Amino acid sequence: MMAKPFEPPRIAGPVPQPKRPRVKPPPGAWDSHFHIFGPADKFPYAPGRGYTPPDAPVERLIALLDHLGFANGLVVQGNAHGYDNRVLLDALARFPRRLRGVAITDTRIEPQVLRDWHKLGMRGLRFHLFPQKFDYVRGVGFDVYEAFRTTMADLGWVMQIFCDHRMLVGAASYLREVSRQMPVIVDHLGMVPASAGVDDANFQVLLKLVGDGHVHVKLSAVYRLSERFPDYSDARPLHDALIRANPERLMWGTDWPHPSIAAEVMPDDGHLLDLFHDWTPDEKTRHRIFVDTPARLFGN
Repeated sequence: MMAKPFEPPRIAGPVPQPKRPRVKPPPGAWDSHFHIFGPADKFPYAPGRGYTPPDAPVERLIALLDHLGFANGLVVQGNAHGYDNRVLLDALARFPRRLRGVAITDTRIEPQVLRDWHKLGMRGLRFHLFPQKFDYVRGVGFDVYEAFRTTMADLGWVMQIFCDHRMLVGAASYLREVSRQMPVIVDHLGMVPASAGVDDANFQVLLKLVGDGHVHVKLSAVYRLSERFPDYSDARPLHDALIRANPERLMWGTDWPHPSIAAEVMPDDGHLLDLFHDWTPDEKTRHRIFVDTPARLFGN
Protein backbone atom coordinates (compact mmCIF):
# COMPACT_ATOMS: atom_id res chain seq x y z
CA MET A 1 0.00 0.00 0.00
CA MET A 2 1.35 3.42 -0.95
CA ALA A 3 1.94 5.84 1.90
CA LYS A 4 -0.55 8.66 2.07
CA PRO A 5 1.14 11.93 1.05
CA PHE A 6 1.65 14.48 3.80
CA GLU A 7 -1.10 17.09 3.78
CA PRO A 8 0.08 20.38 5.32
CA PRO A 9 -2.30 21.48 8.06
CA ARG A 10 -3.84 24.94 8.00
CA ILE A 11 -2.62 26.91 10.98
CA ALA A 12 -4.06 29.79 12.97
CA GLY A 13 -3.07 33.39 12.40
CA PRO A 14 -1.83 35.89 14.99
CA VAL A 15 -3.95 37.98 17.35
CA PRO A 16 -5.33 40.60 14.94
CA GLN A 17 -5.19 43.55 17.33
CA PRO A 18 -2.53 42.97 20.00
CA LYS A 19 -2.52 45.16 23.08
CA ARG A 20 -0.40 48.26 23.22
CA PRO A 21 2.61 47.52 25.46
CA ARG A 22 2.90 49.34 28.77
CA VAL A 23 6.49 50.36 27.98
CA LYS A 24 7.90 50.97 24.52
CA PRO A 25 11.35 49.66 23.66
CA PRO A 26 14.17 52.22 23.45
CA PRO A 27 14.92 54.19 20.27
CA GLY A 28 16.67 52.07 17.66
CA ALA A 29 15.25 48.81 19.08
CA TRP A 30 15.06 45.61 17.04
CA ASP A 31 12.47 42.87 16.94
CA SER A 32 15.04 40.21 16.11
CA HIS A 33 12.78 37.36 15.01
CA PHE A 34 9.62 37.20 12.93
CA HIS A 35 8.34 35.78 9.64
CA ILE A 36 6.41 36.98 6.60
CA PHE A 37 3.92 34.78 4.73
CA GLY A 38 2.47 35.66 1.35
CA PRO A 39 0.28 37.04 0.05
CA ALA A 40 -0.03 33.58 -1.49
CA ASP A 41 -1.26 34.88 -4.85
CA LYS A 42 2.04 36.75 -5.22
CA PHE A 43 4.39 34.49 -3.24
CA PRO A 44 2.97 30.94 -3.37
CA TYR A 45 3.59 28.57 -0.49
CA ALA A 46 6.09 25.83 -1.23
CA PRO A 47 5.12 22.32 -2.28
CA GLY A 48 6.07 19.87 0.45
CA ARG A 49 5.72 22.48 3.21
CA GLY A 50 4.88 21.52 6.77
CA TYR A 51 1.89 23.88 7.20
CA THR A 52 -0.28 26.37 5.34
CA PRO A 53 -0.48 29.73 7.11
CA PRO A 54 -2.95 32.54 6.57
CA ASP A 55 -1.28 35.41 4.78
CA ALA A 56 0.89 37.57 7.03
CA PRO A 57 2.38 40.07 4.55
CA VAL A 58 5.09 42.62 5.16
CA GLU A 59 2.60 45.49 5.47
CA ARG A 60 1.05 43.85 8.55
CA LEU A 61 4.51 43.23 9.95
CA ILE A 62 5.52 46.88 9.58
CA ALA A 63 2.26 47.91 11.25
CA LEU A 64 3.06 45.60 14.17
CA LEU A 65 6.58 47.03 14.54
CA ASP A 66 5.07 50.52 14.65
CA HIS A 67 2.42 49.44 17.16
CA LEU A 68 4.99 47.89 19.50
CA GLY A 69 7.57 50.65 19.02
CA PHE A 70 10.36 48.86 17.14
CA ALA A 71 12.47 50.84 14.69
CA ASN A 72 14.03 47.78 13.06
CA GLY A 73 13.42 44.10 12.51
CA LEU A 74 14.98 40.85 11.35
CA VAL A 75 12.85 38.80 8.95
CA VAL A 76 13.56 35.07 9.15
CA GLN A 77 12.52 32.90 6.23
CA GLY A 78 9.47 30.82 7.16
CA ASN A 79 9.22 27.13 6.36
CA ALA A 80 5.93 27.61 4.50
CA HIS A 81 7.95 29.24 1.70
CA GLY A 82 10.59 26.50 1.71
CA TYR A 83 13.77 27.57 -0.07
CA ASP A 84 12.02 30.26 -2.14
CA ASN A 85 13.21 33.48 -0.49
CA ARG A 86 11.44 35.88 -2.85
CA VAL A 87 8.96 37.00 -0.19
CA LEU A 88 11.86 37.92 2.09
CA LEU A 89 13.89 39.63 -0.63
CA ASP A 90 10.84 41.67 -1.66
CA ALA A 91 10.38 42.86 1.93
CA LEU A 92 14.04 43.87 2.20
CA ALA A 93 13.86 45.78 -1.08
CA ARG A 94 10.72 47.64 -0.01
CA PHE A 95 11.83 48.52 3.53
CA PRO A 96 15.62 48.80 3.31
CA ARG A 97 15.97 51.18 6.27
CA ARG A 98 14.00 49.02 8.68
CA LEU A 99 14.48 45.36 7.77
CA ARG A 100 17.30 42.85 7.52
CA GLY A 101 16.91 39.17 6.72
CA VAL A 102 18.04 35.60 7.38
CA ALA A 103 17.33 33.13 4.57
CA ILE A 104 16.90 29.37 4.26
CA THR A 105 18.32 27.84 1.10
CA ASP A 106 19.78 24.63 -0.25
CA THR A 107 22.67 24.27 -2.68
CA ARG A 108 20.59 24.86 -5.80
CA ILE A 109 21.91 28.40 -5.62
CA GLU A 110 25.56 29.28 -6.02
CA PRO A 111 27.45 30.93 -3.14
CA GLN A 112 27.84 34.03 -5.31
CA VAL A 113 24.07 34.64 -5.04
CA LEU A 114 24.57 35.46 -1.35
CA ARG A 115 26.55 38.53 -2.39
CA ASP A 116 23.56 39.79 -4.40
CA TRP A 117 21.27 39.12 -1.43
CA HIS A 118 23.65 40.99 0.87
CA LYS A 119 23.13 44.17 -1.15
CA LEU A 120 19.41 43.96 -0.37
CA GLY A 121 19.92 43.43 3.35
CA MET A 122 20.31 39.68 3.90
CA ARG A 123 22.62 39.03 6.82
CA GLY A 124 22.65 35.28 7.42
CA LEU A 125 21.38 31.77 6.76
CA ARG A 126 19.27 29.56 9.01
CA PHE A 127 19.92 25.87 9.57
CA HIS A 128 17.80 23.16 11.22
CA LEU A 129 19.16 20.53 13.57
CA PHE A 130 16.81 17.67 14.42
CA PRO A 131 17.41 14.00 15.26
CA GLN A 132 14.60 12.75 13.02
CA LYS A 133 13.57 13.19 9.39
CA PHE A 134 10.28 14.83 8.51
CA ASP A 135 7.65 14.08 5.87
CA TYR A 136 7.87 17.68 4.70
CA VAL A 137 10.45 20.36 3.89
CA ARG A 138 12.09 21.33 7.18
CA GLY A 139 15.18 23.41 6.49
CA VAL A 140 18.74 22.35 5.79
CA GLY A 141 21.57 21.05 7.95
CA PHE A 142 25.25 21.66 8.58
CA ASP A 143 26.23 19.98 5.30
CA VAL A 144 24.63 22.87 3.43
CA TYR A 145 26.31 25.35 5.78
CA GLU A 146 29.72 24.02 4.71
CA ALA A 147 28.89 24.84 1.07
CA PHE A 148 28.28 28.49 1.97
CA ARG A 149 30.69 28.87 4.87
CA THR A 150 33.47 30.79 3.12
CA THR A 151 31.10 33.25 1.44
CA MET A 152 29.16 33.80 4.66
CA ALA A 153 32.38 34.56 6.53
CA ASP A 154 33.50 36.97 3.81
CA LEU A 155 30.20 38.84 4.04
CA GLY A 156 30.18 38.97 7.85
CA TRP A 157 26.96 36.95 8.02
CA VAL A 158 25.51 35.00 10.93
CA MET A 159 24.81 31.29 11.22
CA GLN A 160 21.36 30.87 12.80
CA ILE A 161 20.22 27.54 14.28
CA PHE A 162 16.73 26.21 14.97
CA CYS A 163 17.14 22.94 16.80
CA ASP A 164 15.74 20.19 18.93
CA HIS A 165 17.23 20.99 22.33
CA ARG A 166 18.50 17.43 22.66
CA MET A 167 21.03 18.15 19.89
CA LEU A 168 22.88 20.89 21.76
CA VAL A 169 25.34 18.69 23.65
CA GLY A 170 26.44 16.94 20.46
CA ALA A 171 26.62 20.16 18.44
CA ALA A 172 28.49 22.28 20.99
CA SER A 173 32.05 21.72 19.76
CA TYR A 174 31.02 22.38 16.15
CA LEU A 175 29.21 25.61 17.08
CA ARG A 176 32.22 26.73 19.10
CA GLU A 177 34.46 26.13 16.09
CA VAL A 178 32.09 27.99 13.72
CA SER A 179 31.97 30.95 16.10
CA ARG A 180 35.65 31.62 15.39
CA GLN A 181 34.60 32.62 11.86
CA MET A 182 31.17 34.21 12.33
CA PRO A 183 28.46 34.86 14.91
CA VAL A 184 26.33 31.82 15.81
CA ILE A 185 22.73 32.39 16.92
CA VAL A 186 20.49 29.78 18.56
CA ASP A 187 16.76 30.42 18.28
CA HIS A 188 14.13 30.42 21.03
CA LEU A 189 16.27 29.71 24.13
CA GLY A 190 17.49 26.55 22.43
CA MET A 191 13.92 25.17 22.43
CA VAL A 192 14.58 23.70 25.87
CA PRO A 193 11.19 22.81 27.41
CA ALA A 194 10.43 24.66 30.61
CA SER A 195 9.66 21.30 32.17
CA ALA A 196 13.29 20.21 31.58
CA GLY A 197 14.51 23.14 33.63
CA VAL A 198 17.79 24.98 33.99
CA ASP A 199 19.65 21.83 35.09
CA ASP A 200 18.98 20.06 31.78
CA ALA A 201 22.34 18.98 30.33
CA ASN A 202 21.65 20.57 26.96
CA PHE A 203 20.63 23.87 28.54
CA GLN A 204 23.78 23.82 30.66
CA VAL A 205 25.84 23.41 27.46
CA LEU A 206 23.99 26.36 25.95
CA LEU A 207 24.67 28.48 29.03
CA LYS A 208 28.36 27.65 28.77
CA LEU A 209 28.46 28.61 25.07
CA VAL A 210 26.71 31.90 25.83
CA GLY A 211 28.79 32.61 28.90
CA ASP A 212 32.01 32.06 26.98
CA GLY A 213 30.82 34.37 24.20
CA HIS A 214 30.70 31.68 21.50
CA VAL A 215 26.95 31.71 20.87
CA HIS A 216 24.12 34.24 20.82
CA VAL A 217 20.61 33.24 21.88
CA LYS A 218 17.23 34.71 21.02
CA LEU A 219 15.01 35.20 24.06
CA SER A 220 12.03 34.63 21.78
CA ALA A 221 8.99 32.35 21.67
CA VAL A 222 8.97 31.40 25.36
CA TYR A 223 5.39 30.28 24.70
CA ARG A 224 6.82 27.35 22.68
CA LEU A 225 8.60 26.10 25.80
CA SER A 226 5.88 26.69 28.36
CA GLU A 227 2.79 24.89 29.61
CA ARG A 228 1.46 27.99 31.39
CA PHE A 229 -0.38 30.25 28.95
CA PRO A 230 -0.51 33.25 28.94
CA ASP A 231 2.26 34.33 31.36
CA TYR A 232 4.68 31.39 30.80
CA SER A 233 6.09 31.60 34.31
CA ASP A 234 7.62 28.12 34.04
CA ALA A 235 9.97 29.41 31.31
CA ARG A 236 11.26 32.37 33.28
CA PRO A 237 14.11 30.45 35.00
CA LEU A 238 15.59 29.71 31.55
CA HIS A 239 15.37 33.39 30.62
CA ASP A 240 16.94 34.48 33.91
CA ALA A 241 19.81 32.00 33.62
CA LEU A 242 20.72 33.26 30.16
CA ILE A 243 20.64 36.88 31.36
CA ARG A 244 23.02 35.97 34.19
CA ALA A 245 25.31 34.06 31.83
CA ASN A 246 26.00 36.89 29.38
CA PRO A 247 23.49 39.65 28.50
CA GLU A 248 25.74 40.85 25.66
CA ARG A 249 25.01 37.67 23.70
CA LEU A 250 21.20 37.91 23.77
CA MET A 251 18.45 39.47 21.65
CA TRP A 252 14.65 39.42 21.68
CA GLY A 253 11.93 38.81 19.11
CA THR A 254 8.18 38.34 18.87
CA ASP A 255 8.27 35.28 16.55
CA TRP A 256 5.22 36.82 14.84
CA PRO A 257 2.94 35.46 13.36
CA HIS A 258 3.60 32.50 15.68
CA PRO A 259 3.37 29.62 13.19
CA SER A 260 1.79 26.33 14.31
CA ILE A 261 0.41 27.70 17.59
CA ALA A 262 -3.23 26.82 18.30
CA ALA A 263 -5.67 29.74 18.22
CA GLU A 264 -6.78 29.21 21.82
CA VAL A 265 -3.23 29.74 23.12
CA MET A 266 -2.08 32.29 20.54
CA PRO A 267 0.20 34.81 22.29
CA ASP A 268 -0.53 38.51 22.24
CA ASP A 269 2.55 40.38 20.99
CA GLY A 270 2.00 43.37 23.24
CA HIS A 271 1.75 41.05 26.23
CA LEU A 272 4.96 39.25 25.18
CA LEU A 273 6.77 42.59 25.19
CA ASP A 274 5.33 43.45 28.60
CA LEU A 275 6.56 40.11 29.96
CA PHE A 276 10.04 40.75 28.64
CA HIS A 277 10.12 44.08 30.46
CA ASP A 278 8.84 42.41 33.63
CA TRP A 279 11.45 39.66 33.39
CA THR A 280 14.31 42.03 32.48
CA PRO A 281 14.02 44.98 34.87
CA ASP A 282 17.52 46.40 34.32
CA GLU A 283 17.35 49.16 31.71
CA LYS A 284 20.97 48.78 30.61
CA THR A 285 20.48 45.06 30.00
CA ARG A 286 17.33 45.69 27.97
CA HIS A 287 19.19 48.23 25.83
CA ARG A 288 21.90 45.67 25.06
CA ILE A 289 19.29 43.10 24.06
CA PHE A 290 16.99 45.42 22.10
CA VAL A 291 19.55 47.72 20.48
CA ASP A 292 23.26 47.07 20.88
CA THR A 293 23.57 43.38 19.99
CA PRO A 294 21.18 43.24 17.00
CA ALA A 295 22.60 46.50 15.62
CA ARG A 296 26.10 45.00 15.81
CA LEU A 297 25.03 41.80 14.06
CA PHE A 298 22.55 43.09 11.47
CA GLY A 299 22.67 46.88 11.33
CA ASN A 300 25.37 47.41 8.74
